[in-house]
Amino acid sequence: MLRKGSIAASLFWLSAAWLVLALVTTGILLTDLYSRTLDQTLTETLDFHVESLTGALLEMRDPQSPEVALADPRFERPRSGWYWIIRGDDGRLVNLSTSVVGIDLPGVGTAADALGRSSEIINDPFGTQLRMVERSVTLDGTTYRITVAGNLTEILELVSSFRGQTFIVLGAVGVMLAAMSAFVARIALRPIARLSRAVEAVREGDSAEVSGTYPTEIAPLAEEVNELLRSNTQIIERARNQVGNLAHGLKTPIAVLRNEAAAKKGALADVVTSETEKMSNMVSTYLERARLAARTSVVGKKSDATMVMLRLTRVMRKIHPDVTIAFQRPDASLPWFRGDEADLEEIAGNLLDNACKWSKGQVGVRLSSERGDKGAQLLVRIDDNGPGLSEADAQKVLRRGVRLDEKTPGTGLGLDIVKELVDVYGGSLELKRSQLGGLLVELRLPTARLGGLVRPEGA
Repeated sequence: MLRKGSIAASLFWLSAAWLVLALVTTGILLTDLYSRTLDQTLTETLDFHVESLTGALLEMRDPQSPEVALADPRFERPRSGWYWIIRGDDGRLVNLSTSVVGIDLPGVGTAADALGRSSEIINDPFGTQLRMVERSVTLDGTTYRITVAGNLTEILELVSSFRGQTFIVLGAVGVMLAAMSAFVARIALRPIARLSRAVEAVREGDSAEVSGTYPTEIAPLAEEVNELLRSNTQIIERARNQVGNLAHGLKTPIAVLRNEAAAKKGALADVVTSETEKMSNMVSTYLERARLAARTSVVGKKSDATMVMLRLTRVMRKIHPDVTIAFQRPDASLPWFRGDEADLEEIAGNLLDNACKWSKGQVGVRLSSERGDKGAQLLVRIDDNGPGLSEADAQKVLRRGVRLDEKTPGTGLGLDIVKELVDVYGGSLELKRSQLGGLLVELRLPTARLGGLVRPEGA
């Protein structure tokens, strides 16, 4: 059933309207073509009869001869609508067909054409519409006018009958085409209905992604929906991890306060114990709520990696004045990062800060682009001359909260946060041995075209 406002209903009614217009126009054109054809055939038949009478007249040399006649029996039947008359130049009647007896049939009043033939449509005394053709012939110095009339009413009746039959046939064809249009619309739009059900299944929690095979026209839509779902899942997971990071950071200070208060006696200790308990409960409550909240999508954002790295190197030079940070600034053709600028600052800032902490005074930063399996990617290389990491330690350090040196200030969550953000954007993070002797971090992130954005000169 076609529901009001649906695409199938719109297609059906548009198709039906176009079919009605096309079929009515076709019927009119076919009827007109048939009418012209019959009229032309009648005219050609009358021309033939005129030529026949002319030939007989010239052969007999006597316009009143019984041999001057036509063999068509319709010219012998009264009121048949088929007549022929031969008149003198002065209008006197010279010869005629049997069907004309008792009828006053006028001559053709129109001017002759280039072939000496004139034609006109009149009505006989019985109301029959006639097509008349007339031609002048000169015999022995005398001019005779030969007039032949054919029954045009018969032609009009045939056209009327043809018109009725044509519209009946075209109407039946229109109904079949309309039914086919509705059927095709429903069949063609089934993939959209399947896609709608697949999206609904995701919304209801019955499926993790839009599944199924779709036509090439809507397959990209299904894939984009899945990409959006994957991005949303990663963002939610990232939010949960960040909430866990916050819980991890607050848990120890609150526990210390509670333990210290429990070891003391007095009003102040009681107040601290009570308030820390409230703090613990509130943190647990709101952190649990935060775990269920989703972050804003990063779709459609882009940022200038060169400008971000310039700012970060300036900040790190102030924080770590004893470290030399060499930043090889790329040219203006470097593609932008396809994502949020704050996320890029968090990723690169953590990596650069770690490099400065572990280096022996030398850190290098390079930006470039490369094309891989995922298309064009932004490549960030940060290396140092510190102790570096073994292959096993490089894999271990990316785990959540893992720290290889507890003496260095920090929570151990920096690289973990970086990894989460990189995964959200579909990038990659690799830890290798640097040519400087320490650790080389290779960060790959998706790129966005500049799209008319201009990088400030001299920034």
